[in-house]
Amino acid sequence: MTGVTKATHQDSVTVVGNYMAGKHCKASGSAGHKVFNPATGEVTAYVQYATVEDVDQAVAHARKAFASWSEVPPIIRARKMNRLLALMQEHKQALAEAITTEHGKVLSDAMGEVERGIDIVEFACGIPQLLKGDFSDQVSTNMDNWTLRQPLGVVAGVTPFNFPVMVPAWMFPVAIACGNTFILKPSPTDPTPSLMLADLMQAAGFPDGVFNVVQGDKVAVDALLDHPDVQALSFVGSTPIANAVYQRGAANGKRVQALGGAKNHMVVMPDADISKAVDGLMGAAFGSAGERCMAISVAVLVADAAEQVMPLLTQRAKQLRIGSGMVADSEMGPIVTAAARQRISGYIDAGVAEGANLLVDGRDHSVPGYEDGFFLGATLFDHVTADMKIYQEEIFGPVLCCVRVDTVEQAIELINAHRFGNGVSCYTRSGGVARLFNRTIQVGMVGINVPIPVPMAWQGFGGWKKSLFGDMHAYGEEGVRFYTRQKSIMQRWPQDMADGAEFAMPVAK
Repeated sequence: MTGVTKATHQDSVTVVGNYMAGKHCKASGSAGHKVFNPATGEVTAYVQYATVEDVDQAVAHARKAFASWSEVPPIIRARKMNRLLALMQEHKQALAEAITTEHGKVLSDAMGEVERGIDIVEFACGIPQLLKGDFSDQVSTNMDNWTLRQPLGVVAGVTPFNFPVMVPAWMFPVAIACGNTFILKPSPTDPTPSLMLADLMQAAGFPDGVFNVVQGDKVAVDALLDHPDVQALSFVGSTPIANAVYQRGAANGKRVQALGGAKNHMVVMPDADISKAVDGLMGAAFGSAGERCMAISVAVLVADAAEQVMPLLTQRAKQLRIGSGMVADSEMGPIVTAAARQRISGYIDAGVAEGANLLVDGRDHSVPGYEDGFFLGATLFDHVTADMKIYQEEIFGPVLCCVRVDTVEQAIELINAHRFGNGVSCYTRSGGVARLFNRTIQVGMVGINVPIPVPMAWQGFGGWKKSLFGDMHAYGEEGVRFYTRQKSIMQRWPQDMADGAEFAMPVAK
C-alpha cells in the first residue's frame, strides 16, 4: 500500500491527493494544509483540497462505473468484499499505525478501530441474503406481487478525523456491496488512511471508479451536496454542520443521513460495582483523549454513589499515563491538533469561571521528550450543573463533568432534557432500575454496565434528537435500506386477464 501520491511541496513533504478511477492523482487547485503528527508536532504531509472540478471528475468516474457495477450479481460483489476483508485483516497493523501517526490515539485503540471497521466489511459479505426481497403469491386472482431492492447510483460519505478507518467503513462497504459506487471525502486532518483503503479496494479487485476519494474542505462537501448525480450522502461530524448538510442535501432532493454531536452520560447508582464503574468512566471519558462521539463526558452520580466514586476517580485521573500513541504503556495520546487543544482548554477555563469544582486540571500537562506535541492531561470537574456551558456543549476532549442527583428518576429527567441523545450508560445491579432506564431514556444507544454501547456491525449505529438528522441509522440493515430503494412489482399474464377496461380501483378478488 502506498496510500499517498509522491510529490514535493514547499516543505518537501509527501503530498496527499485524491484517488479516482483506480489511480492516485493530484488536486487541480493549490489549496490545502499541513498534516501533523500530534505527538511530536512535526509536519508529516501536505493534503491537497479538491476543487469543484475535481469533485465533478470523481462523480463522472463513479457514474460511469455504476452502469456495470450495479449489474454485477450480489454474490460476485460479496466475493470481492470477502477479498477486501482478508486484505484489511492482513494490513490492520499498517492502518492502525497510520491512524496513530496522524490522529494521535494509542496504537491499541487504533487497532480496535480497524477491527470494528473490518466487522462492517464482514457484514457486507452477506449482501446476497440482505438484498432478498419479499414475494406474495396470488395477491389477487392470477396475480402475484413481489418487492426488490435496487442501488441508488453514486453515493458519497463525509467522515470525521476521530475514526479515519472505522467511520468510512460504516458507509462504503455496505453501499458498494448493494451495487452503488462511492465517493469518500475524509477529514483533511488525517487523510492518509483513506488512500490506504483505496489501495486495498484496488488490490481486492473492485473495478476502477467504484471507490473514489476526494480530499478537501467545505468546497468539496458542498460540491457533493449540490451535484445532481450524487443520489445520497452520509455524514458524521458536529451537530451544526450535520444540520446544515442535511438541509442542503434534502433541498437538493438527496437522501441524507447526518450523524451529529453528543453529550453522553453515565449514570452510577449506589448499588453499582463502584470499582467497575470507575474503570468504565476512565476508559470512556479519557480513551482516545475523549475525541469520540461515544465518549462519556458526564458522570451522573446518584445519591451516595458520589461519595464512593469521586475519591477513586480523582486518584485514577491523576495517575493516567499520557504519552505518544506509539509508546506501548500510554493510556491516552495527544489531542489531534493544536487548535483543538486550545479550544478544549477554553472550555476548562469556562468551567472554572462558572463555578464548577476543578479537581484535576490537564491544561498544563507536558510529556517529557514530546514538548512540541499537542497534549492535555485528564481533566475532572465535580458539582457541575445543567446550566453550565461545560455541561450543555460537546467539548470533544478529555474533560469529565460530574453531576450529582438524588434519584434515578432525576438522572433520567436530566438526560432526557439534553438536546443530544447519542449514547448513554447506567451502572447498576438492579434489574428494575435497568428496565426503567432502558424504557424511558430518550437516547439512541444505551448500555447497562457497558460504558460505550457502540452497536455491532449487524445492529446499526445512530442517536436521537440533535445527534441524528435523517431517518435511518448507519450500517447494519438500516444501512442496506439507506443505500437501496424498494421496487414493488405486480404481475399477471394475458391468458389470465378478463376482457374490457377496468375503471374501478383494483381490489383482491
